[in-house]
Amino acid sequence: MTKFKSKKLDHEKVIRDPVHNYIHIRDKVIYDVIKSKEFQRLRRIKQLGPASYVFPGATHTRFEHNLGVYELTRRICNIFNDRYVSQTPGDGLWNPDETLLAECAALLHDIGHGPYSHTFEHLFNTDHEKMGQKIITDENTEVNKALRQVSPDFPELVAQVIAKTYPNPQVVKLISSQADADRMDYLLRDAYFTGVTYGSFDLTRVLEVIRPYKDGIAFTDKGIHAVEDYIISRYQMYQQVYFHRINRSTEVILHHLLSRAQSLYQEDKHQLLVTPQLAAFLAGDWNLNDYLSLDDGVMETNFSMWRNSSDQILADLATSYLDRHPLESVKVNKATEELIPKLKDLIKEAGFNPEYYTATNSAFDEPYDAYKPSGKNAHSPIEIMQEDGSLIELSEVSPLVKSLNGTLQGDERFFFPKTMVEKNDDLELFDPIYHEFQRYIKNNELYYPDH
Repeated sequence: MTKFKSKKLDHEKVIRDPVHNYIHIRDKVIYDVIKSKEFQRLRRIKQLGPASYVFPGATHTRFEHNLGVYELTRRICNIFNDRYVSQTPGDGLWNPDETLLAECAALLHDIGHGPYSHTFEHLFNTDHEKMGQKIITDENTEVNKALRQVSPDFPELVAQVIAKTYPNPQVVKLISSQADADRMDYLLRDAYFTGVTYGSFDLTRVLEVIRPYKDGIAFTDKGIHAVEDYIISRYQMYQQVYFHRINRSTEVILHHLLSRAQSLYQEDKHQLLVTPQLAAFLAGDWNLNDYLSLDDGVMETNFSMWRNSSDQILADLATSYLDRHPLESVKVNKATEELIPKLKDLIKEAGFNPEYYTATNSAFDEPYDAYKPSGKNAHSPIEIMQEDGSLIELSEVSPLVKSLNGTLQGDERFFFPKTMVEKNDDLELFDPIYHEFQRYIKNNELYYPDH
C-alpha cells in the first residue's frame, strides 16, 4: 500500500475548542481542506437544526463538530501509532500509513450535510453521506483539489471510508461504529451547548483503553465501566435532547412549511417568493452547486419572506416556525392509533388543514438510535478485549448495557394545533368541537399536560 503523505506546515496551527481544548493541525492537506469554501459552508449550518428553540445554547455548527471528530481521530491514531503498530501482516494491529486517510475522512465525514439535514433529506430525497462523497470526488470542488495534493486517488479513498467500502475496517470504524470519534464528539459537544450533563462521559479513560484489532476497534477489559458510562450517556441524550417533544414539533412544522412551499411552487412558481438557491429544490431540478449554496441563513431568509405570503397556511407555518409556536402532541401506540382519524376530523372541523397541522412522528425512525447490538447497527457491536486477546460483545459482560439491549427507545407522538387543548375566548364559535376533542383524548388516556 502507498503511504499517504502531506507536506507539513511551517508551524503547528491550533484552534481553541470548548470541548477538546485545542485542535491541532500539522498537515497542509488538513489545513487546506478546512480553508475550502465547501468546508467553511459548515459554519452556517447548525449541528442540531432547530433544537435551539428548546435549548437556546444549541447554536453550534457542523463546522466545529467536524473539527472535533478530526481531533479525536488524530488523538486515537497517535495512540495506535505509539502502542499498537503492526509488526507482521495480519496481526490485527494498526498500519501508520492509514493515519492521514483516517484523519481526512474524520474531518470530512459530515461535509455533505445541508441545512436542517434530516428534515430536508426526507422531503427532497437527498442523502448527506452520498452528497459528501460527491463533494469529495468532484474535481471542481476546493475540497477535492486539496485532497489531490496527497495523491490523484486520495479523494476517492476518503469517499470510500465515508461510504464504509474502504477495505480496512479499522479506518472505517474509527468514524462509523457504535463507539466512534463521531459519536464521542457529538455527545460531548451537544451536551456542552445544550447545557445538559447527560452526554458527559470519561473520554480520557475511553481513549486510554481503546485499541485496534483485525476487524475494527475494541476496548480493553479494564475500561468496561468507562464504555458503560459512554453508552448510558448516549441513551440519556437521545431521551432528553434528541427525542425532545418540542424539538420534534418544530421539525414537523419545518417539514410542513417546506412541503407547502413545494406544493405552491409546483402549482405556479410565480405565486411564491423564493430565493434562487431554494427554488431549484422546490422545482425538483437541482445540482451540486445548488446544494452547496444552501445554508441556514438562506432557509431563514425564505421563511421570513413567506410569513407575509398571501397563502394563509404558508404564512402561518412560517410564523409558527420563526416565532416558536410549537404544535401540541400526545403519545400514541398500537392501542390508541385508531383514534387518530377521529382527532383529525375534529381538527378539520375547527378549521385546520390536517395535512399541514397534524403529523404522526416516530422517534424510532429518526437517524439516532440507542445502543442495540441486535438492531440496525448489528454489524458494529462494541467489543471488549480480554487479557488473552479474545473478544466479548459488551452486553455479554455488562448487565447495565444488557438491560438496554434490544429495547425500543423513544416514542410515537401525534402532533396537532395547541388551540385544540387551550381555553381561548376568541374561539367560542367552535367550543363544542374543542370540548369534544379534549374529552376524546382525555377519556382515552392520551393527553397529560406537561408541568
